[in-house]
Amino acid sequence: MSNRSTRASNAIDRLKERSGNPGWSMSRTGSGHFFLTAGPGQPPLCPPMELDEFVAFVNAQGPQKPQRISKLDVAFEKQLTKKAPKA
Repeated sequence: MSNRSTRASNAIDRLKERSGNPGWSMSRTGSGHFFLTAGPGQPPLCPPMELDEFVAFVNAQGPQKPQRISKLDVAFEKQLTKKAPKA
């Protein structure tokens, strides 16, 4: 498996984990483009895409993992939202 296929496969694995649906599948065309399907033998859910475009598309599908926010991030946000003192 090439490095290109590995990046695409990893994106599919992350989608399967996020969505809880083990049926997601990808196919690769003879010209090296990728497309997403809901399962083997299912119709494509997107047009054939280049690797980077395909990985971005797959990463945008399904539920997204919430980003972890530290206490320092929360404190920094509070500092940013405080009103500036009047001169």
